Amino acid sequence: MPLRIVNGIRPGPRLFVCAAIHGDEINGVEIIRRLLRSPALKHLGGTLIAVPIVNVYGLVNHSRYLPDRRDLNRSFPGSERGSMAARLARQLMEEVVEKSTHGIDIHTGALHRDNLPQVRACIEDHPTTERLARAFGTPVIINSDLRDGSLRQAVAELGIPMLLYEAGEALRFNEVAIRVGVRGIIGVMREIGMLAQRPSHRRYPEPFIARSTQWVRAPQSGILRTITPLGATVKKGQRLGVVSDPFGEHEEDVLATAAGLVIGRTNIPLINEGEAVFN
Repeated sequence: MPLRIVNGIRPGPRLFVCAAIHGDEINGVEIIRRLLRSPALKHLGGTLIAVPIVNVYGLVNHSRYLPDRRDLNRSFPGSERGSMAARLARQLMEEVVEKSTHGIDIHTGALHRDNLPQVRACIEDHPTTERLARAFGTPVIINSDLRDGSLRQAVAELGIPMLLYEAGEALRFNEVAIRVGVRGIIGVMREIGMLAQRPSHRRYPEPFIARSTQWVRAPQSGILRTITPLGATVKKGQRLGVVSDPFGEHEEDVLATAAGLVIGRTNIPLINEGEAVFN
């Protein structure tokens, strides 16, 4: 598990930034590469622990999973004598997380699914975490419940503030997602005092705070024509896309099941009934 430790010119917080826990989610690898080359780190206070590829096995094989088909992000906090996933999880916890005061984990959408840049975190009753989420500067903050076995749950149990940044899709570089990620991490580092605040530091627009998310599913099998882009605000019952047969003789609208913001969607036109289409 490759990592880079950057020690600052003065004491301060210890921030870990990790990516590719799911081996096919590669945007974070490029985000961390650019972060490490940022001139801002010359004035760093504290310590940056950068882990660009947690799941090397998955990355090499273009796979979300480990060779034993386990999901590493359902294996935390791990154990020294368990499965490969459990051992990797335990190693990351002992060598990186438990030595840190703050954390950022970088993800993307799944295969053929594109996600709007968003931060997921537990912000209710956690003012420090909410402050960091706002400093990241994404258009959306999702107050997301913890999932059993996830890194975010294991970190929360240690009382360490942590954000999960998610944008783009698996196995693809997304330039917008990468730039937002680099800018967001530097914004968090300024917020916690690892970097100096700029006098002209501009404030980003107020983010959309989501208390819940839900998938809209395909009403029939066929070919999907999407109408609504990522980031669009929609009303309940609004048409998001159309599913039809190849001749267009039988068409059915995909309708929003609630009012809200489109934060994710499928990129594959050929879909089956019941598949998740818009988030």
